[in-house]
Amino acid sequence: MLIGALLSLAILVVAMGAAAVIAERTRRSGFIDGIWALATGTAALALILTLSVPVERPLVVAALVALWAVRLGRHLVTRTLKGGGADDPRYAALRREWGDAAPRKLFMFLQMQAVAGWLLAISAAAAASRPGPFGWQDALGLAIVVAALAGEWWSDRTLAAFRRDRPGEVCDRGLWGWSRHPNYFFEWLFWVGLAVLGLSGFDWRTALVLVAPVSIYWLLVHVSGIPPLERHMVESRGEAFRAYQRRVSAFFPRPPRADQADSQRDSAR
Repeated sequence: MLIGALLSLAILVVAMGAAAVIAERTRRSGFIDGIWALATGTAALALILTLSVPVERPLVVAALVALWAVRLGRHLVTRTLKGGGADDPRYAALRREWGDAAPRKLFMFLQMQAVAGWLLAISAAAAASRPGPFGWQDALGLAIVVAALAGEWWSDRTLAAFRRDRPGEVCDRGLWGWSRHPNYFFEWLFWVGLAVLGLSGFDWRTALVLVAPVSIYWLLVHVSGIPPLERHMVESRGEAFRAYQRRVSAFFPRPPRADQADSQRDSAR
């Protein structure tokens, strides 16, 4: 497993170094996340396929991770190619903040993302190495993963259609009316499903299995996902997005709340 771990880390380090170069030359940082997804999936496969355990569960986990990586990577790369010359607002803000040091700092930032992807790969491999025959736990984990992949695909599809129909407005169609970031929620849920597949007892392997859902939640909700994206949305959409924030949950889907500000204005008329 040590050789697989080192190989998976090398894959991510090289891929994210290449992503930094591509982003600098094209000024289209949207490629970064697509490359990260594909590299993380490749790193996880490299690690899983070096496991010295019965092949059934590793093959299932490898297939699920490959499906996740290809779908997400293809979606992000295709979206960037169709997006014209617009840069990802999160990375554009970082470039402005970093100034002349942006190329060096972007490279280092993406190497941190390589480490994050490596932790996900290790977590997936730990889930794949759970001993024992297939049973209800595998069925439950598989059901969660399939639901997560379908939900993320539907969220992305809904948002893309909305942007074509009503560019510049705030999407609250479908799942976007229940969560401001349903794609992030289902991304997290995918890793929850893999964790369910891999949990057994309380040991170091179980701790590694839990690394993925815990770290993904922290990154998406508190670091590189929701916070910078919502700052951009408030700047670009103003009061329309603030009203959306008041109505709709940030992450976990739930029915929308009534907008108290709108209700107060209506009652004052």
